[in-house]
Amino acid sequence: MIKYSLECKDCSIKFESWFSSSKDFDRLKKLKLLNCKNCQSLNIEKSLMMPNLANSKKKSKVDNPEKLKEVKKTLKNYQKFIKQNFEFVGDNFTYEARAIHYEKKKPKKGIYGNASLEDVKELKEEGIETEIIPWIEDKEN
Repeated sequence: MIKYSLECKDCSIKFESWFSSSKDFDRLKKLKLLNCKNCQSLNIEKSLMMPNLANSKKKSKVDNPEKLKEVKKTLKNYQKFIKQNFEFVGDNFTYEARAIHYEKKKPKKGIYGNASLEDVKELKEEGIETEIIPWIEDKEN
């Protein structure tokens, strides 16, 4: 994992985000899946950041545990809403999304499930609305 300092070139807000690799950042940017949390612009660039040097002092993994707790609670509320209002289609998400979009006889309904970033990119290119949200497993508290 790698953490980058990011900057929106439209509104100049700076923020940080984690990526599995430098290539992952480039791929997400190319797929237009990175946007500014403030103005929703896609004009996001990596900026210089100071390396994180290891030291012998023990440091908490989370600087603000209360904020983390609040974010997790919000995500859990989103998940609860999704589970109550949408149909879970599991790994068939891409197939089901296309079926709903293209088949006139198929009833329009909200679904959620699993899809790769490549699948999401293809769906967006076809004009099929999709969103990616972080998902917290029930066993995590």
